[in-house]
Parts: sequence; C-alpha cells; structure tokens
Amino acid sequence: MADTLALNGTRLRVPPGAWLPLALAAVWLLLVDTGLVNHPLMVPLHQVLMAPFFDEQGRQIWAAGASSLWRVALGFAIGASLGIAAGVAVGLSRPAQLAVAPSLHGLRQVALFAWIPLLTAWFGNGDAVKIVFISISTFFPVFLNTEQGVRAIPPVYREVAAVVRLRPWQRLRRLVLPAILPSVLTGVELALLTAWIGTVGSEYAIGTGLGIGAYLATARDVFRMDLVLIGVLVMALVGYGLSRFAQVLFVRLVPWRNR
Repeated sequence: MADTLALNGTRLRVPPGAWLPLALAAVWLLLVDTGLVNHPLMVPLHQVLMAPFFDEQGRQIWAAGASSLWRVALGFAIGASLGIAAGVAVGLSRPAQLAVAPSLHGLRQVALFAWIPLLTAWFGNGDAVKIVFISISTFFPVFLNTEQGVRAIPPVYREVAAVVRLRPWQRLRRLVLPAILPSVLTGVELALLTAWIGTVGSEYAIGTGLGIGAYLATARDVFRMDLVLIGVLVMALVGYGLSRFAQVLFVRLVPWRNR
C-alpha cells in the first residue's frame, strides 16, 4: 500500500517505490542546491528540472523523446511480429526446427551492440539502421518465449485437435495462440525493455539525427551535465512506463495467471 505525505495540510499518497528517488532528490538539494558541494559534475537540481522548459538546448529533449518513441514503436512492431511468426513456425514444424532454429539460436549469442558495425556498413547511419537494430533487439526475446510456449503445449491438446479434425488455421487460432499467450506476453515484456535500450543505445552509438541517445551524446560533448541528467531521467521514466504497460497488458489479457 502507498504511504502518505502531509504537505500544507494536504495528504499526498506516495507509492513505496518513490521514497528512494525522493530521498536522493532531497540529499541532492541539501548538498548541491545549497552550495555545500560545488563541482562541475554536480548540477543544481532546479537547473536540471528547468532546462527542458527555459533552456534552448534543453527544450530539444521533447523532439528527441518523440523521435525515440517513434523508433521504438516501429522497431518493436517489426521485431515482435517476426519473433512470434518464427517462434510458432519453429515450435510447430519439425523441418523448420531443424533448418532454422540452430541458426537463430546461434545468432542470439551475439552481443546486442556487436551488431552495430555490421548494420551501419549495410544500412548506413540513418534511421533505417536504427530500426533494424531495434527490431533485432526485440526479435530474440519474443522468438525464444514464443518457441518455448509452443513446445510447452500439452500433447493432449494436440490429440483433441486431431480428433475433432481442426484445420491448420483453426488449430492455430483456437489452440496454439491461446495456449502460448502467457509466454508471448512474457517475451513482449522483456522485448519492450531491450527495444528501449536498443533505441537509446543505437542513437548514442551512431550519433546522427534526433533521439534521446543523440541528445545525450551532444550534451556530453558540450559538457552540459544538466542536459545529460535530463536525458537519463527521461530514459528511466520511459523505461519504467514501458515496463508498467507490459505488466498491465499481461494482467488484462491473462488475468488467471499470478505474476
């Protein structure tokens, strides 16, 4: 349950998980904003919070955030769709399992950011390479969980489908997809986080165009610690929001499963 905080006679409900960030902010205010600590890397908190509204460079965070959200949405949609399709195909088809699965399981051992040099050589430094990279970061969590979900379908379900002579499309729609939904949603939850990490990471590594990652790279180059902190704060808030969205989606679609 959330705790309460009294402020000017008004009782505010504070989630338990918010107490640590609030405590860190209070310590930052006490040490930095009051002048007890004076260091180029320690920027006053009020300066950080005001930058997105009153600083010309700070206001670019809004366009950067919108660009990153657009990329993560598109890359996630592509990667998740391909991951579900490949997972179902490999899980249901023995020939696909023998022909495709070894290569996919081998490729997933490649470290995520090790793809960037190869992808930039193929696709350049524009948006295309970032979308492909985000799609790859999304694909493998969804594929692996979908494949495992298909393999975990009880054999008796397959036998019932054969007895009632369900057609392949009916079997997929009435048996396979409902049975693998919890596994797919688990993969989606993991993929949302890896997609967001991939989005910011690709923007930071490539350093061109708009985006949170490029915003952080520029702020670092001009040594604007307030802008760096704003970028990190936006990254954390969006990542938390995506995680909460996945959890709510899971509860809504699979209410009978305890998380």
